Amino acid sequence: MKIGIFLEEMRQGLTQPEAFRDVLRVADAAEAGGLDGVWLGEIHCTPDRSVVSAPLLVATAIASRTRRLRVGTAVHLLPLNNPLRIAEEVATLDQVSEGRFEFGVGRSGSPRAYNAYGVPYEESQARFFEALDIIREAWKGEPFTYRGRFHSVTNTAVAPRPYQQPHPPIRMAALSEETFAVVARLGLQLFVGLRQSDIGELATQLKTYRRAWKEAGHPGEGSVYLRIPLYAAPSERAAREEARDTITYYFKRQAEFSMAGAGQAGTGPLERKQAKAAELRSMTYAHILEHRVAFGSAAGLVERLTRLRDEMQLDGIVVEMNPGGLIPARLETRSLRILADEVMPALA
Repeated sequence: MKIGIFLEEMRQGLTQPEAFRDVLRVADAAEAGGLDGVWLGEIHCTPDRSVVSAPLLVATAIASRTRRLRVGTAVHLLPLNNPLRIAEEVATLDQVSEGRFEFGVGRSGSPRAYNAYGVPYEESQARFFEALDIIREAWKGEPFTYRGRFHSVTNTAVAPRPYQQPHPPIRMAALSEETFAVVARLGLQLFVGLRQSDIGELATQLKTYRRAWKEAGHPGEGSVYLRIPLYAAPSERAAREEARDTITYYFKRQAEFSMAGAGQAGTGPLERKQAKAAELRSMTYAHILEHRVAFGSAAGLVERLTRLRDEMQLDGIVVEMNPGGLIPARLETRSLRILADEVMPALA
């Protein structure tokens, strides 16, 4: 099972230059610690939360200073950019990294960035699939023509082609049950998280993905990476006490995010958003520990991650080491060291 780090959150109290240095410091530590990859979110117009608004640029910086670490997006918001430009930039990054890039894609459950960019959120799904079709065709490196609802391409060839052939691995994010089936039918790898669902709910949705995968006639059972908040400490008690404030803040903020654009076209039924926000606000710390995170000592984390891997048939786990941004750098560094030195070897 692959183990990677998810980088999106800015540590609170840092300036923006310090935040970029912090991202690169963590990536360097992941490379030195033998982790498999670093995955970057894409957050727009939220300066108090993240400076990672251009993940392909940050990924290029990380790829240029590492030699082994894989770098991925989790996820790149396809509807907000021209698909030919995305195809060129991803292929260039794949060439620069000599095949160490992984392309996580999605459209976001929030309309905030769409409103800022002037893109109607109700078009996001159609724009996403059209962009994905164009990108995959462009990566063939041959002239092609495409007539879509939002983009038209006429006898155009894109250079460079990706280093990895036919293209970098594509991993699509899914949240709703219907999307799990769509990802499977497309034959794409899957990226899932626990911001909106308990572990048990997600396990049920993964059955939908694997059932649809087999019905589509694809070989194997697909591939699933789970993003999960993780915090490691010398003892179970220390892990739970030291991470309490940041994860509690994290999920209360998720409740606010879940109401973003409520009632706006394309965001789904208002009642569903209200119910999800109420659920997130009411979660106790005990519930969070049991159903949404992996906090503990090395031994406890080995047990928990092994169980998650086996029960959910995971190919990879991508850990959020500072959800909420309140973990001091020295404690995050200690947590990463425990993960790399004591947890990962037991999961190999």
